Amino acid sequence: MEASQNEQFERLILPHLGAAYNLARWLVRNPDDAEDLVQDAMLRAVRFFAGFRGGDARAWLLAIVRNSCFTWLQRHRAAELNEEFDEETHTPTAVQASQEQSALAGEEAGRLRSALEVIPAAFREAVVLREIEGMSYKEIAAVAGVSIGTVMSRLARGRERLRGALAPVAERQAGAKEGAGP
Repeated sequence: MEASQNEQFERLILPHLGAAYNLARWLVRNPDDAEDLVQDAMLRAVRFFAGFRGGDARAWLLAIVRNSCFTWLQRHRAAELNEEFDEETHTPTAVQASQEQSALAGEEAGRLRSALEVIPAAFREAVVLREIEGMSYKEIAAVAGVSIGTVMSRLARGRERLRGALAPVAERQAGAKEGAGP
C-alpha cells in the first residue's frame, strides 16, 4: 500500500478494530481465537483495501471479520453453525445468588452473556451487531451479506431464543426468593 492509502486505511479502518474483535469474540466464543481471526481479517483488509470504494468502512471491515469467523467455524466447529437450541442441553447453569448479589449489574451482564453464547451463531451475530454494536438493519445486512428481511428474521429469532435461554435463570431466581423466607 502506498503512503496515502496507509493513511486512509488508518483513518477509516483502524477505529473499528474494537468492534471487529467484539464481533469475532462473540462469534467464536474464545478470546484467543478471536484475536487470531481479527489479525487475519486485518491482513485481508490491508491486502484488499485498494478495492474499497468508500461507503461504510465499519460494515466493510466487519464483513471481512464475519467471513473469516464463519470460515473458521466451518473448519473447526461445523456442528455449531447448524446447532438448534435445546433447552435441556443449553440451559445456562447459574449459581443461585443472594438478593444482594442478584441486584448487581455485573451478575446480570454475566447471565446475559451466558445466554447469548448458547444461541446459534447466525442469530448471535445479528443480536450482537444490533444490540451491542448498534448497527442498523441495513448495515447488518451489508456485513452478513443477506437481505434486510433476513436480518429482521434473525434478530426476531435470536431475541426469542435469548429470552428462552434467560427464562430458566429467572425462574430459578424467583423460586430461590420464594424459598428464602423473610
